[in-house]
Amino acid sequence: MSNNTLPKIAEYGSWQSPITSEIIAAGSMRLGNIHIDGDTIYWTENRPSEGGRFTIMRWSADAAMEMLTPAPFNVRTRAHEYGGNAFTVRNGQVFFVNDTDRQVYRIAPGGTPEVISDDNSQAYADLCWDEKRDRLVMVRETHFEDEREPEDQIVALQMNGTGIAETLLSGNDFYSNPVMNDAGDKLAWITWHHPNMPWNATELWMADLDDKGAPVSPRKIAGGADVSVFQPQWGADGALYFVSDQENGWWQIYRWRNGEIEQMTDLSAEFGLPQWVFGMSTYALQDANTLLAAYTQNGSWQLATVDLQSRAIETIELPFNDITQVRASGNSAAFLGASATAPEGVISFDPVTKSYETLRKSTKAIISTGFISIAKPISFMSGAGQEAHGFSYHPQNENYLAPAGTRPPLIVMCHGGPTGATSSAFRFKIQYWTSRGFAVLDLNYRGSTGYGRKYRNLLDGKWGIADVEDCINGASFLVEQNMVNPDQLAITGGSAGGFTVLAALTFFDTFKAGASYYGISDLEALSLDTHKFESRYNDRLVAPYPARKDIYKERSPIHSTDQLSSPIIFFQGLEDKVVPPTQAENMVNALREKKLPVAYITFPEEGHGFRKAENIKKALDCELYFYAKIFGLALPEGIEPPEIENLDA
Repeated sequence: MSNNTLPKIAEYGSWQSPITSEIIAAGSMRLGNIHIDGDTIYWTENRPSEGGRFTIMRWSADAAMEMLTPAPFNVRTRAHEYGGNAFTVRNGQVFFVNDTDRQVYRIAPGGTPEVISDDNSQAYADLCWDEKRDRLVMVRETHFEDEREPEDQIVALQMNGTGIAETLLSGNDFYSNPVMNDAGDKLAWITWHHPNMPWNATELWMADLDDKGAPVSPRKIAGGADVSVFQPQWGADGALYFVSDQENGWWQIYRWRNGEIEQMTDLSAEFGLPQWVFGMSTYALQDANTLLAAYTQNGSWQLATVDLQSRAIETIELPFNDITQVRASGNSAAFLGASATAPEGVISFDPVTKSYETLRKSTKAIISTGFISIAKPISFMSGAGQEAHGFSYHPQNENYLAPAGTRPPLIVMCHGGPTGATSSAFRFKIQYWTSRGFAVLDLNYRGSTGYGRKYRNLLDGKWGIADVEDCINGASFLVEQNMVNPDQLAITGGSAGGFTVLAALTFFDTFKAGASYYGISDLEALSLDTHKFESRYNDRLVAPYPARKDIYKERSPIHSTDQLSSPIIFFQGLEDKVVPPTQAENMVNALREKKLPVAYITFPEEGHGFRKAENIKKALDCELYFYAKIFGLALPEGIEPPEIENLDA
């Protein structure tokens, strides 16, 4: 808009925006695991325009950026269903898991992918190179044709061998993070058991390796009941570093050396993350004296150096407020970073000059700041007199103003997990709404990470209660502040966030509409029909099952559909193994029977989360159209209307 053009006056929720679903779908490239090999930086990126496949990219200062894994290779693992860390690099050799055939491949310098495994009944992840023995050490999840639970092991795959991996460690429910020391004579790993999740109780173990590479004399280093250990990493001096919340309930960095554990950081901040996927990294050893680490306070991430001698922490001034995948090697460092006004990118960081360069952006779209809403951190009182947190976004579009005295519709967003977190970093899927005249409340409800274990534990036994209270109280707080329209309150969320959505719409009448993305409606069915990683998660969040089956029924929206009074749109991948389609279908049928407006959008080839560009676009457009119809807003142009049943009933 030129300086001579006055903004148009139009009702909230009806503004035209340059942030289209096409831009979001084309630009929703997911950037993943980063690895550094010498001065070369590698990472994965998802290609929505290529059916959602993941590829490995490589960059170095003296060579052009290149893609290493052409179609049809899809660098992804399904281990623990959520996968992660499907590749590693050492001395120019790249090793990766191909999702299509579940085999492990190697790319030699200057070569093309060649298969090195010979067993596609497994799911491999968390690849680690054992240079001394010319082999890969990794996690293997074995699935069986009968009803047995999948089995976790740490295994070794010898190069130029039979292609069958040898078992190194087994017997525990879960394993992750196998890491070799530089001398090649020690292996460390993380392990845990049902009903714990990695952020509840994990153990850090170490073993010596004999001449044949087999672990001997395994011993526990840290962790245990109500202690979460995260990201072990060996130092060049033989010390073992790791993150733990063992002392003050905050994830801090520790060092094991000469049989003693030393605490390296002590802030009311989190240096760790909930380990939903393999290969998460919040810190890296820059050199023998310095550690590069990211930490979060009040939902905002910062990068800092930690002096390994004095333990002094120096925060680095950078524009990023969301930082993950921190990696370093000598004078090279990299991370994934996003700011309040720029989406995520692969960032090359110079530890000496503290300068940075964006190597890869998750989108090519350039949006004027006149269309970008900046997050405002808010806190409010919720259930049991406890405080909850979130980020408030006001409508922002330089081309429009709303009529005087009017207030915008509100969308409350519920992140998944539920042990997850949202940040104040730029996200197109928020700006899509705010640039159209919607207000957004992006919640870190009680149980979210980033605020210490005490806050994280507030959801224990309260899932479906505390999170729902926070959604309602957060919306009410903004209504009381005269910031949003109380008659146009919507709620949206996916997976566990979808459960919060459905519970809020079933048991309360605060919200007038909602969108459930592969959301949970039946807690008992979820416990009986989900994957191993989360199969006992509800024991902590809800109650032990089946002993307290009554609580599962009481909290499940599907058993209280007589209380439903609000329209809902559902989005569901038909290949979803985490939250099967029946969870959505049963709720859809209940709304049909009650003659409430309902829409059911399915994607036959999608699983838990949507990866294809056309599906990402369709979901956003349909959700916008649904709200416009329910709230009586001007209908968006150029959108194929979803079928909304019972709209005039």
